[in-house]
Amino acid sequence: MEEVIKQLTDAQLIIMALAGLAALLAGYKIKKVAFFIVWFIIGLNLTNFLMPWINTTVPQIAHNSLWQNLLPIAGGILVAFMGFTIEKICVAGTAFALVLIITAQYFGTEMQTMLLGSILGVLAAGTAVMLMKPAVIVVTSIAGAYVLTLSVLHWAKQIDPGISFFPMLAGISAFGIVVQALTTKRD
Repeated sequence: MEEVIKQLTDAQLIIMALAGLAALLAGYKIKKVAFFIVWFIIGLNLTNFLMPWINTTVPQIAHNSLWQNLLPIAGGILVAFMGFTIEKICVAGTAFALVLIITAQYFGTEMQTMLLGSILGVLAAGTAVMLMKPAVIVVTSIAGAYVLTLSVLHWAKQIDPGISFFPMLAGISAFGIVVQALTTKRD
């Protein structure tokens, strides 16, 4: 978890936190935009994860701060446009990705752990597609809560992430789910 945050600039983290807040509180109402935001965040993090490989492959950009900041944003936009196009695949992919991200971040990346996370991710994806509206509310709330939790833990250094991550994620997610459920009752 800390590795992801340490790779982001303050501007990227602020943008991510604002996007997470929008997804948390209004994910269903702005679902197309929320899916774009969620996939942007996934693409940004994925590109940040791949930056060492990209820098090795194209060493001319390794010490250029413009490319180091621009490529993750471009990767986020590219993945966001791909996820933006098909709603059911987007919901399923987001549910699957959230389960895998949380699995890898908190339980490690050993083969057995990732296999179990993948199985749970497939079950979450299938359930999300069957229950579209509640799934959109839950998925966007969890995605927004995940980003906000990471942001809070980055900015509030006195909070121990090992103890606080899951309680914060659960509490912020629950708040987002309640807010979205109450504001979309008639939709």
